[in-house]
Amino acid sequence: MEETLPRLEGLLLPSITDVSVLSLDVSHEAIRIEACSTAAGAACPDCGSESSRVHSSYLRFPADVPSGGRQVLLHLRVRRFFCPQPSCERLTFAEQMSGLTRRHSRWTERLRSTLAAVGLALVGRAGARMAEAFGVSISRSAVLRLLDALPEPEVPAPRVVGVDEYATRTGRVYGTVLVDVETRRPVDLLPDRQASSLAAWLAKRPGIEVVCRDRALFFAEGASAGAPQAVQVADRWHLWNNLGEAADRAVAHHRQCLRVLVPDREEKAEEPMPPEENANFPWRSDRFANRIRARHATVHALLEAGHSRRSIGRQLHMTHRTVKSVADAAKPEDLFHGQWQHNRTSVLDEYKPYLDKR
Repeated sequence: MEETLPRLEGLLLPSITDVSVLSLDVSHEAIRIEACSTAAGAACPDCGSESSRVHSSYLRFPADVPSGGRQVLLHLRVRRFFCPQPSCERLTFAEQMSGLTRRHSRWTERLRSTLAAVGLALVGRAGARMAEAFGVSISRSAVLRLLDALPEPEVPAPRVVGVDEYATRTGRVYGTVLVDVETRRPVDLLPDRQASSLAAWLAKRPGIEVVCRDRALFFAEGASAGAPQAVQVADRWHLWNNLGEAADRAVAHHRQCLRVLVPDREEKAEEPMPPEENANFPWRSDRFANRIRARHATVHALLEAGHSRRSIGRQLHMTHRTVKSVADAAKPEDLFHGQWQHNRTSVLDEYKPYLDKR
């Protein structure tokens, strides 16, 4: 066994230097490895001074990646050194084996990187279940903490950037989200939607050629100030959204024209009204007006029959306020003030054909 031990470091702990395997015990359930550091000294984590003066030693038991379906149990003999600098506040410190351990960690570096890769692929709960499948017990919160501790990846500067707003508290707190349009991945989040913040972000990335944004004024000012060389365009979603809103407004504005082109069947069945009443109330042919007239007649008929307003509301499924307004109206036309105000004349009436043409 002693002749084979020098070759075990490269087999069990590859790419790790200054580590010596003292013993190896293999059973059906686990592989037990005792190892220690062979380095002459270690550097203080605060001041960086090298020290070879040993204060004491202790055992660490970091979890490692399972091997051959067996759990790997590491027993590491770790030394504690005196700091040689009198001015350093840290009097003693423990050595760390590069590529194997780190401070306050219960896992080896290769197990940490393995769990982080599982977390990146499956995130918390599913990552914890997958880790248990190959013999490592870990909670979903620990997987998320591993992901949070990873360094931010280097993101190349986008060529086409999308700018829009996001809400952390809808209606109160808004920020700016920046997306790489070509890869469809978020690039950065700004805490506000000020033009100065967007301009400062764009100024640090002169390679941006196209800014895809909505038509907010602060985004336009920020894009012009921060990336004057970039072309500003509207993204697909805002184009469709603006087109839909414009079509909705146009249809709502010309709704009366559509009713003239497609007359309602109820209008044909109605008796013609006197011309003078039609002139005063052009909205009488509307189905809304017919419903109001029928409701007015029903309510007043029930009142004449001796029913109370509360019972009328229960029978017709109307609120007390609606029953009161209908009952107080002497004729149905008294309930059409809102519709009459909607169709009132305007000083722009004679200019509307010109405005529609423009």
